[in-house]
Amino acid sequence: MLPKGWHRGTLGECTKFLSGNTPSKENQAFWSGDFPWVTVKDMKTPWLKKAGLTLTELGKSVASVAPANSILVVTRGMALLKDLPISLAMRDVAFNQDIKAIVPQKELDARFLAYQLQSKKHVVLGMVDTAGHGTGKLDTDLLKSVDLVLPPMLEQRRIAEILSTWDQAIAATERMLSSSEDQKLGLMQGLLTGKLRLNGHADDWKEHFLGKLFIERVEPNRDDLQLLSITREQGVILRDDVGRKDTSNEDKSKYLRICPGDIGYNTMRMWQGVSALSQYEGIISPAYTVITPGALIDGKFASYLFKSQAIVFLFYRHSQGLVSDTWNLKFSHFAKIKIKIPCIQEQRSIAEVLEKADQQIEVIQRQLSALRAEKSALMSQLLTGKRRVKLPDVETEAPA
Repeated sequence: MLPKGWHRGTLGECTKFLSGNTPSKENQAFWSGDFPWVTVKDMKTPWLKKAGLTLTELGKSVASVAPANSILVVTRGMALLKDLPISLAMRDVAFNQDIKAIVPQKELDARFLAYQLQSKKHVVLGMVDTAGHGTGKLDTDLLKSVDLVLPPMLEQRRIAEILSTWDQAIAATERMLSSSEDQKLGLMQGLLTGKLRLNGHADDWKEHFLGKLFIERVEPNRDDLQLLSITREQGVILRDDVGRKDTSNEDKSKYLRICPGDIGYNTMRMWQGVSALSQYEGIISPAYTVITPGALIDGKFASYLFKSQAIVFLFYRHSQGLVSDTWNLKFSHFAKIKIKIPCIQEQRSIAEVLEKADQQIEVIQRQLSALRAEKSALMSQLLTGKRRVKLPDVETEAPA
């Protein structure tokens, strides 16, 4: 049951839909002006102010233009297979044919509508069909049928104000995360190449073959050990923590043992930097190569080194195969690569600095996840009337 004064409607009943288009790319007089022309790539923010491409006044005259406070929703493209990009236009913008602009009618606050749509992403994504080449497609009539729950305008605005404070906190935390990631990248580029030296370390770096620094661990037939997975973002984790369907072979006899301190790398994706240091003992897919650091190299330092641009490029150069789908870096080729590294003490100091940078990033990531979860929970209460907002007295209410 809805609170008093609230009512239901559909998106089609409460808004006007506009379709986008693309002015001719062959006419240079249309492009590189001051007026934003929005594509799906631009819709990575809930509050859209600018776009990567711009139109001149002439280009604007032949484009589809959405007025400020329109909600832009992606209705075609690969992005729909994973998410539903939604952005509120903070100014007049043009937009392409992969996007619909939804213009709120009277008695509907634009920010409130944007939050309503965000809260119904799971419903709308269920309407997405697959067009040619696996592209996602969202039927406009189905989108118009989405139910809305609408409180009075004053309450809509107050709800939107409250939720926007959470968005501001999320945006600030995202900027902090991006800054920390950039700082870590700068540290990696300096410390892992010797361009930036830590206090107390001045010895020359020495060149070694990777085959002298690592030995390959080839230990199959250990199905008594737990199954592990190597992920790009989380490194080596328990297979049960992956969160996806287990597609591993039932016969684990060829799976390889990996121990704490070992590095596992994807034999066919090492040229893309897919490797990780293990904290566990277990078995991993035979698609990976397992290497054990020797006395001259610190495993944690090596795990960072193997993610650096210069070393990943070396892996790319030494990978074997006719096309990228078959490129591989078996240990015999890995072993012939030469790299320069500092003494073991400096390696450990570098790894300690980079580990602290990772810890700072992890703290910010947890803060960001908590903020997003709290906002989601608040939306589910405020947008359904389960939790009511305090409104100003009518006598003191400012004019809309």
